[in-house]
Amino acid sequence: MNSGIYKIQGMTCGGCAKHVEKALRSVPGVTEVAMDVTKGTAAVGGTASFEAMAASVEAAGYDMTQQV
Repeated sequence: MNSGIYKIQGMTCGGCAKHVEKALRSVPGVTEVAMDVTKGTAAVGGTASFEAMAASVEAAGYDMTQQV
């Protein structure tokens, strides 16, 4: 399982958070997503690999780093 809290670079508003959340939810194996714009993080639950999640977030225009 690859559940954890990840830092999202470039997420500055609620609209950004919605784009990142949509990108993460599109990854097979992601079952839960909770965004925190204030902290610039995404709490993700499921079995998706970090690489798959990071690639989806990058395609949406943001960067995701390993767990914080």
